[in-house]
Amino acid sequence: LIPVVAQMERDGVKIDAKELGRLSQDFAQRMGEIEREIHTIAGTEFNVGSPKQLGEILFDQLKLPGGKKGKTGAYATGADVLEELAATSGHPLPQKVMDWRQLSKLKSTYTDALPLAINAETGRVHTSFALAATSTGRLSSTDPNLQNIPIRTEEGRKIRRAFIAEPGHILLSVDYSQIELRLAAEM
Repeated sequence: LIPVVAQMERDGVKIDAKELGRLSQDFAQRMGEIEREIHTIAGTEFNVGSPKQLGEILFDQLKLPGGKKGKTGAYATGADVLEELAATSGHPLPQKVMDWRQLSKLKSTYTDALPLAINAETGRVHTSFALAATSTGRLSSTDPNLQNIPIRTEEGRKIRRAFIAEPGHILLSVDYSQIELRLAAEM
């Protein structure tokens, strides 16, 4: 498998930087809209990306239940806390913040970063594959990681559409659904 994986690394993958640029602008616009909604719901402007300020809004100002301060003295506002609040409090702010964070993550990790990873000589993104880095024996991809681009959300599917196949070729997305365990069971 080593020669095949080495060739995959050398060949790289072609991406449409202009499409990612358009998506980045779209994500930024939508983040701005969500941010304005968040400020309206909160009744004040604050840095949505600041966990400290968000915790103060959620738990001190809005008095939502379950506010726990960590070692730093700031309220915990991780995804698990926001998901719990969205499900139990009935308040719209936690869900809006999760929506904003999702777009922010996609923008910074993919639509802004992938075009910067294009090799000037080849015009392609060249990831590094590790053959023996996972306990399951699967390949892992780094610098950049091209295996964790979301597929379950429309935004993730839009990012995936920016990957381009050469003329006469197709890109295929396949999930073998735990095939290693199935093969081991069969053997």
